[in-house]
Amino acid sequence: MNQPAPDLDATFAALADPARRRAVELLSAAPRRSGELASLIGVSPATMSKHLRVLRHGGLVTQTSAEFDTRVRVYSLASAPMADLRRWLADTEQGWVDQLGAFADHLAEAEAHPPKSRGC
Repeated sequence: MNQPAPDLDATFAALADPARRRAVELLSAAPRRSGELASLIGVSPATMSKHLRVLRHGGLVTQTSAEFDTRVRVYSLASAPMADLRRWLADTEQGWVDQLGAFADHLAEAEAHPPKSRGC
């Protein structure tokens, strides 16, 4: 199995914190302002800003300015990193399924043809 791509490593690092995972969950429903996310997650605006910076650097969220006020930043999910994560998880799961299937086949073969015991 291949090593995760550096972008995937950044995705995992960004998702390592529960507050950032919660932000991703909230953003999956709709784009939101930083202050709204901070309030819903229960962290300070400064802390939320740090979390959003990590999510941006991990490529998980994008930032745009509201049309009515360029000082207001609106965050939304970026789909590519999540698609890469889903693909990696599917590949990894298939590897587990293949290994477990091979192990089950080995056990079935061992049951069907047990080793002959040697008498002393």
